[in-house]
Amino acid sequence: MKKLGVFLVLVSLLFCGYSQDATASATDTLPKPKYWTFTGFVNLNFSETMQWNWAAGGNNNGMGVLAANLKLAYKKDAISWETTFDSDYGWMWTPSTKYEWRKSNDKFVLSTKFGWEFHKTWYLTVMAGFKSHYHRGYEYKIDKDNNNEETELYAFNFLSPSYSDLSVGIDWKPNEIFTVYLSPVAGRITTATDTLLREKYGVPLDKPFKTELGATFKAGVNYARIKNLKIISTITLFTPYNKKFGNIDVDWDFAISYQFFKVLNVSLGTSLKYYDGVKINWMDKNKVEHNSPRVQFREIIGLGIGYSL
Repeated sequence: MKKLGVFLVLVSLLFCGYSQDATASATDTLPKPKYWTFTGFVNLNFSETMQWNWAAGGNNNGMGVLAANLKLAYKKDAISWETTFDSDYGWMWTPSTKYEWRKSNDKFVLSTKFGWEFHKTWYLTVMAGFKSHYHRGYEYKIDKDNNNEETELYAFNFLSPSYSDLSVGIDWKPNEIFTVYLSPVAGRITTATDTLLREKYGVPLDKPFKTELGATFKAGVNYARIKNLKIISTITLFTPYNKKFGNIDVDWDFAISYQFFKVLNVSLGTSLKYYDGVKINWMDKNKVEHNSPRVQFREIIGLGIGYSL
């Protein structure tokens, strides 16, 4: 019996040792936590129209647009940090018009936010953003008072305008797809370094910028759960705490991209904007000209080379 007892003790010790080694080995093989994620897509789209003896009319044209929408995110314990970059740049060639080469797209938007999770899915957050254009751009109109001749109007430039935002607020992130941010303390600096564009973008004529303190709201969707499909959308609202309180600036961007055959990509992008300080020339149904804020909308459909992250 003593020998049996000694044997059982030895077996037990060996089993315990083996169990500890197995547990350690299993722990060593567990995947390391993934703190960083990088998502988004980059597209290079082309389109062309060529006509010969086409009875319905129209212009020959070609267009190329390079677009990117990228997101870098970090999450560890209660700390969260996200940075996004949204940009497009393109040119159009219309040989049968007065201005053969013209820019069709030009924007870049950079934003970042740092948050501390004080309650499940709720973050105390500091957010900063910057948006502008790469370089000088124009809009084109038909001058009916000058034999319907096409005219080129100076429309924007780098830092004319630009919008810099800094705010502190609460960010709600129930999952990896959806986020909602609200800040009662938001500052905005609007610049127009070119004196020719200050009145158009609501900047005082005697200085290159204006500052505003107000409230901001931002909601975003970043969906990538279906293979090769990316859906990214953000809407930002801002209203100042002054006599124009309640006049809301709106930025709403939407992009959907689907990649097939590994390198080909089809995409749809829309932008809707309304800025209370931006003046736009327009004519009503009675042919009376106005210069006032208006809803701005743009849509781009592209087929070309793309890469999704």
